[in-house]
Amino acid sequence: MQWYIDVLKKYTVFSGRARRKEYWMFVLFNVIASIIVGILDRILGLDFGSGSTSSGGWLSTIYSLAVLLPSIAVGIRRMHDTNRSGWWILINLIPCIGWIWFIVLAAQEGTAGDNQYGPDPKGAERFGGQPGMGGPTEPGYPTV
Repeated sequence: MQWYIDVLKKYTVFSGRARRKEYWMFVLFNVIASIIVGILDRILGLDFGSGSTSSGGWLSTIYSLAVLLPSIAVGIRRMHDTNRSGWWILINLIPCIGWIWFIVLAAQEGTAGDNQYGPDPKGAERFGGQPGMGGPTEPGYPTV
């Protein structure tokens, strides 16, 4: 849940990098929240249309709009972690295969070490340290 909240706190931060865990935990909690909100729409009678062909409701629409910018931002930061431009998220617009291609890109290991988009978010872990404990990408790390 902390990963989900961290992404929401970075509501419109499009710079920097997001590691795989941050991205996929956000996606997981976003799907769970969407299902819960959809069920609430159905229970409260706020869904659009009638019958089983209903495609959402008021709460689902409000939730989707609320997480739209954080979803785009974390997707861009995820592409940055793989050393790609954030514009790669537009690959989702290609019919049929775009979203599959994006999943493959988002599932790839991030670039080890710093890249043009910022420091490695897993830097301390890659070198056996704890985050915030003076890893090689943090200020004050001794150099040889």
